[in-house]
Amino acid sequence: MAEIKLESVAKTFGTFTAVKGVSFTVDHGSFFVILGPSGCGKTTTLRMAAGLELPTAGRILLGGEDVTALPASARDIAFVFQLFALYPHMNVRQNIGFPLRCQNYPRAEIRRSVEETAKLLRIDHLLERRVGGLSGGDRQRVALGRAIVRRPKAFLMDEPLGALDSEFRKLMCGELRELHDRIDATTVYITHDQLEAMAMADRIAIMNQGRVEQIGTPQEIYDRPRSMFVADFIGAPPMSFLNVQAALQRGDRSIRIDGVPVEMPEVFEDRAEGTFALGVRPENVSFSDASRLRARVIGAEYLGTTQIVTVVTGSGQLKARLPSGQPVQVGESVGLALQPERLSLFDAISGQALPSALDARGGHG
Repeated sequence: MAEIKLESVAKTFGTFTAVKGVSFTVDHGSFFVILGPSGCGKTTTLRMAAGLELPTAGRILLGGEDVTALPASARDIAFVFQLFALYPHMNVRQNIGFPLRCQNYPRAEIRRSVEETAKLLRIDHLLERRVGGLSGGDRQRVALGRAIVRRPKAFLMDEPLGALDSEFRKLMCGELRELHDRIDATTVYITHDQLEAMAMADRIAIMNQGRVEQIGTPQEIYDRPRSMFVADFIGAPPMSFLNVQAALQRGDRSIRIDGVPVEMPEVFEDRAEGTFALGVRPENVSFSDASRLRARVIGAEYLGTTQIVTVVTGSGQLKARLPSGQPVQVGESVGLALQPERLSLFDAISGQALPSALDARGGHG
């Protein structure tokens, strides 16, 4: 088993704490993505899992074994970096086989393993080529080949597609996930790109300022963000927020926007009167002449089959994802219809989501 488990792991550099008590479990065979902005602590977390950094506090377990104090060489993991770090004086065959030569594998076994790995990555026709003349995508495949040739317990990848252009990145996203599934790997993948994370992950951990904000499947995180940070970080465009004043009680099903009652998921805890943020995804907004909730159109962005229309209410701006053929005029007044079971409510001060009936049932609207 290649389960990876971090228990309250922290890392301090002098007076700066980069990682603050991070805990999560990566199941055997899972593709687990750590997502967050630059400087959030995701790479430091990965380096501690790899043994390239020792934690200041907490425990790291690999396959049930405590490896917290073990160096990287004793952890049976493979690390793939953003920069390819290939040996330019070697050809593809020599680069892929280098880890096996370092461990004194027999030549015949090295040759067989290298050729199997190259075939798996569809670069077997490049084995005798020097890496300097390869495309970025092929060089990334060589770097992956060097990592997987000895079939370690787990693969740790630190933004491995960051140096590729957008077309190569899209292609390699699909290939990486397919490779992961074919070899039954356990993979921890670091990225700041939400599209990569949503496309590849079984589960995502979103980090912010050294802490994990939320862990869940892509759909759970998108549909039911646990904080305004997560709601704003995930989505293109991200969730919109309306400022609302309310006195919420257990069992409430409505909230007022500009004096108009709007149905929403049932709130599961008592609250005093205060300011809340109502979160709305663009696809959960439509225009309805019958609605009393009015807004003014201030912009529209054409995206082919859809358009993103920005409207302003007395409580803030919203974005709506509408069919591109729906006529919209800047400056016109429109009625807004919101999908109640798709709304999220946040405490405006803490930024944390209020628990609802959907959260209690594990539903996503």
